[in-house]
Amino acid sequence: MESLCIVGNGGVSPCQSFTRLETTNVSFRPRAQLGFGRFVRERCKDGNLVIARSGRSEVGNSKDGNFAVENEKEVKGGGLILGPERDASGSVIGFNLIPPPGDGEVLKSHKDATTGGTEEAVDIEGVEKVQTRVTYSIVFVTSEAAPYSKTGGLGDVCGSLPIVLAARGHRVMVVSPRYLHGGQADKNYAGASELDCHIKVYCFGGEQEIAFFHEYRDGVDWVFVDHPSYHRPGNPYGDSHGAFGDNQFRFTLLCHAACEAPLVLPLGGYTYGEKCLFLVNDWHAGLVPVLLASKYRPYGVYKDARTILVIHNLAHQGVEPAATYPNLGLASEWYGALGWVFPTWARTHALDTGEAVNVLKGAIVTVDRILTVSKGYAWEITTVEGGYGLHELLSSRRSVLNGITNGIDIGEWNPSSDKHIASNYSVDDLSGKVQCKIALQKELGLPIKPDCPLIGFIGRLDYQKGIDLIRWAIPELLEDDVQFVMLGSGDPLYEDWMRATESTYRDKFRGWVGFNIPISHKITAGADILLMPSRFEPCGLNQLYAMRYGTVPVVHGTGGLRDTVQAFDPYSKGGLGEGTGWIFSPLSKESMLAALRVAIMTYRDHKSSWEGIMKRGMEKDSTWENAAVQYEQVFEWAFIDPPYIN
Repeated sequence: MESLCIVGNGGVSPCQSFTRLETTNVSFRPRAQLGFGRFVRERCKDGNLVIARSGRSEVGNSKDGNFAVENEKEVKGGGLILGPERDASGSVIGFNLIPPPGDGEVLKSHKDATTGGTEEAVDIEGVEKVQTRVTYSIVFVTSEAAPYSKTGGLGDVCGSLPIVLAARGHRVMVVSPRYLHGGQADKNYAGASELDCHIKVYCFGGEQEIAFFHEYRDGVDWVFVDHPSYHRPGNPYGDSHGAFGDNQFRFTLLCHAACEAPLVLPLGGYTYGEKCLFLVNDWHAGLVPVLLASKYRPYGVYKDARTILVIHNLAHQGVEPAATYPNLGLASEWYGALGWVFPTWARTHALDTGEAVNVLKGAIVTVDRILTVSKGYAWEITTVEGGYGLHELLSSRRSVLNGITNGIDIGEWNPSSDKHIASNYSVDDLSGKVQCKIALQKELGLPIKPDCPLIGFIGRLDYQKGIDLIRWAIPELLEDDVQFVMLGSGDPLYEDWMRATESTYRDKFRGWVGFNIPISHKITAGADILLMPSRFEPCGLNQLYAMRYGTVPVVHGTGGLRDTVQAFDPYSKGGLGEGTGWIFSPLSKESMLAALRVAIMTYRDHKSSWEGIMKRGMEKDSTWENAAVQYEQVFEWAFIDPPYIN
């Protein structure tokens, strides 16, 4: 829908952008890059502006096109507020404002119209901070959140983004299980205290009692759902024998508890209440929007809440046999939202009907908006190749599907202050990077050769990450004068291959089986090139870490890798060049080797170009602050339309 702006003749014309104006104390700033920030700068020629919620409601304009003015108030410092606009029910849907000459600032609603109170924008690393316009009560629901629990990028996102959003003025809660594995990681929950609130939820044929633990840290309410099913060795999803057989039960409990938490937990003396914005992450939290639509809204609860599904990896969908549907605590008429039928080729035998329940499918059907962790992945999941059977459903919801590239924690990943690396350095002084390379070679027992190209790989050893391509390419690649370092764990086949390759190429190859945080920092800082030949990559963080450290990424052109790495072009900008790495496609050993050879040749023979690539990568804005501004725009969009109702 479109907003309206006043034109010189007193009529109205549509404007390109609009937003909902709440009656709370809200700040709008012309310096913002989204929504009204841009709109204020590009207001109508005579300086008049209308802030409107939605064109769906009746605005107070008369038949001749002029606005009805109820009240006029002078704004301190100049400007004039022409009273509120109301819809047919009398609700305020916007205000008309005539700002003073040369002033593009829109003051806070009501209070600042009389006091003139403003807030200055804060610079973060030289980039002007975009002001928060509307604040929300946000509830993250996730199976993992760093530093409490983490197996990959999901934990990083849900451990960092809530803190940034809280710093921008939102009230933020993160709901995650309280995993106790019987190891050192259990100490992560030492700061959480048990709340005097136990609830019972009905699922899996009976009442399940759930307790809550809480820690307030970095402006965020970290809420941990406690149940015996979360107390076992392994990781959040399985152990050395594979995935836990009761994962559907464990994450069904999480979803039920997450729906109750805003209603029953008086955090800081106040509950979050019904008007929440739920950010549900992957299938583990996928029942939340289904529960809101089926269990709460029919009884008038959460009628003003909204839900956003964040897809980190579509390959995992929470699919279980159809016979398990009654265990989820949903009414029988909601089976269609989760019902799933496997294609004939995927069925186990001739009598298999292929019927199943798909939790992620239920979330896609019932959420208000859908996000992925990169723009490229948002497109890929609507294709046959990347949709894992859900491409048609996702394509049907393309109008509410967006991609936002993940950020990185620049406090943890900062070469100028990283405590894990041998020598700190910055974009203005790169001398420490070669010292990091020498220290890495020494620690791993490689020949100390500062001028030898050092290629690194950090990640899971599995088919998705393209380890098979590296395995096929290593004999040919190591014929050249290069060194290769790998860090990761996963498929035992590839772990054994790494050990065997290290024995074969003692002076050129090192493989570290397992995951070690200090070593990952040392490889990121000490390597010249980071290789990422992933078959698909929803976002990818290692290439962002690498560029932050002046390590040049060579990546397969897929998903977030294609979005975040700009291919090097030595001829652009009058021969100065642009780009931050190399992108190869198609996914083959030959194309990967070709890209690596060009990168190696550039490193050896064109030092000035190489330094330019390094510096452009280090200067790239990959902060969570940048991503948070984009999330806030999607939050506003989510509240424009009514929530899902069956």
